[in-house]
Amino acid sequence: MRSDLIYQIALTLVPNIGTVQAKILLQQCEAEEIFHAKKSFLEKMEGIGPVRAAAIKSFRDFHLAEEEIRRMEINGIRPVFLSDKAYPKRLLNCYDSPTLLYQKGEADLNASRMIALIGTRSNSEYGRQQTEKLVDALTEARVTIVSGLAYGIDAIAHKAALKNGLPTIAVLAHGLDQVYPPQHSAMAREMIQQGGALLSEFRCGDKPDKHNFPTRNRIVAGMTDATVVVETGIKGGSIITAELANGYNKDVFAIPGKNTDPKSAGCNALIKTNKAVLLTDPQQLIELMGWEDEPVRKEKRIQRALFIEMAPEEKIIAGILAEKEMVSIDEINLLSGLSSSAVAGALLNLELQSVVLSLPGKQYRLA
Repeated sequence: MRSDLIYQIALTLVPNIGTVQAKILLQQCEAEEIFHAKKSFLEKMEGIGPVRAAAIKSFRDFHLAEEEIRRMEINGIRPVFLSDKAYPKRLLNCYDSPTLLYQKGEADLNASRMIALIGTRSNSEYGRQQTEKLVDALTEARVTIVSGLAYGIDAIAHKAALKNGLPTIAVLAHGLDQVYPPQHSAMAREMIQQGGALLSEFRCGDKPDKHNFPTRNRIVAGMTDATVVVETGIKGGSIITAELANGYNKDVFAIPGKNTDPKSAGCNALIKTNKAVLLTDPQQLIELMGWEDEPVRKEKRIQRALFIEMAPEEKIIAGILAEKEMVSIDEINLLSGLSSSAVAGALLNLELQSVVLSLPGKQYRLA
């Protein structure tokens, strides 16, 4: 039994030592060295102090780590520690990255292109169509699809990835000795068989308790290049994930819906508050992420805009955008001479016509 793994698991079991404190400790010591270090050395570390140092020195439950290793072996689970090469590099940039992940399956957690596709558990037919359309478009770019294996949009995203031969990773809110919901067990096995994976920071035996899901959501947001919210209400896990992605300075996209549809209220709110880029075309996502083989030239974008029938305010804004590669909302307000409400309305119409792209940071350019 690997002694280093025993100490790595034990570090996640010490009371008052969360992921942030573990990262501080691991910047100065290996996991085993932390438990053998003097209390005076530990308590001088910023963010540790005497209480946490005492918790480390008094820890005696190493048998729990040994038991976890045995359960991992039985269930075909392998550990991915914070310092391992296989650890998701994108997660390392997040201040609260998990100390230890558990993985079933061979998926590359550092694939060059990774997208989180998330949404409501009670999707509409519109949500299903949008999810499948988006995954179809991402197939040629060989994007790894990440979601949470839940009912609704999550499951549709995983199934679409399997259908298109894309690797797909499910991040779970419980131990990998089980699958929740159990109705998705067959899909989980197929994901593993097709080069995907199940991923969790929870140990075997940990149940899918309600408070585990927000914790899980930060992994979905942190390990991907961008998060796409397909369909969601004004509250829920998808909104939490989008907020987390924003906090990690990740790109967030949302597919708009009718303003009378409560299932799209969350997406519309994310767009309205500039927390997500309005996404109306899968090709838009591919272009913004830089995943196209031949980037669209500026001249072609301008030419496309000329063929759209536009209102006077829209023509003014399109003219401004034709002069520059990217323009901020403040600059558009200044150069256009229009009221801020007129600019906002014109930009929204241009986005819906796929003439203008909304970019993170309240920036815009021609599509």
